[in-house]
Amino acid sequence: MTSSPTAPSVNVALAILHQENQFLMQLRDDIPSIVFPGQWGFFGGHIEPGESAEEGVFRELMEEIGYRPEQLTLFGEQTEARVRRYCFYGELSVPLEALQLNEGQDLGLCSVAEVSAGEKYSDRLGEVRSLGKPHQQILLKFLESGLL
Repeated sequence: MTSSPTAPSVNVALAILHQENQFLMQLRDDIPSIVFPGQWGFFGGHIEPGESAEEGVFRELMEEIGYRPEQLTLFGEQTEARVRRYCFYGELSVPLEALQLNEGQDLGLCSVAEVSAGEKYSDRLGEVRSLGKPHQQILLKFLESGLL
């Protein structure tokens, strides 16, 4: 069986990690060949063959920031063009200083005001960068859900 042109060909698992009404975000590298280069997004990534979305999000968090939350809950799925995003949420229970940034240019907590504005300041770069549109939309839906 072949997939239709609009069927998702990539499955990713993303983590909405929150702490004190703010969200942990990653400033992606400025590499033109990656998705959302130089923009703020969630930690997470591709789900490996044979891996569940939940296994994928925990693995990606360990690889990218050396952190494993006690619990993550599925917030929902978003299918767009050729990507299906599984979005999990949970509490970030350690200070930012306890995280190891192994992928991306910066990390930081994003306020509700920054989510609404669609941009966040990077301390490491000393400049404002945009939030990736899907990431901003997911956070706005999360805020509307009342789960925070």
